[in-house]
Amino acid sequence: MKLLLFFILLVLCWPLAVALVILYPLIWLILLPFRIVGFAVEGVLQLILGIFTLPGRILRSA
Repeated sequence: MKLLLFFILLVLCWPLAVALVILYPLIWLILLPFRIVGFAVEGVLQLILGIFTLPGRILRSA
């Protein structure tokens, strides 16, 4: 689907499509650290949730 949209953009406005091809990897590299931080924060929040719900899970299974 994205490829079809890119080809439509290429036909309608090829300079914008070329700029997109050049800038997309750079933008991806700039945003990569934020994705890594997001994974780390999600892991910490899951750990905290597991710690707080552990007593309830232990009592429920016993």
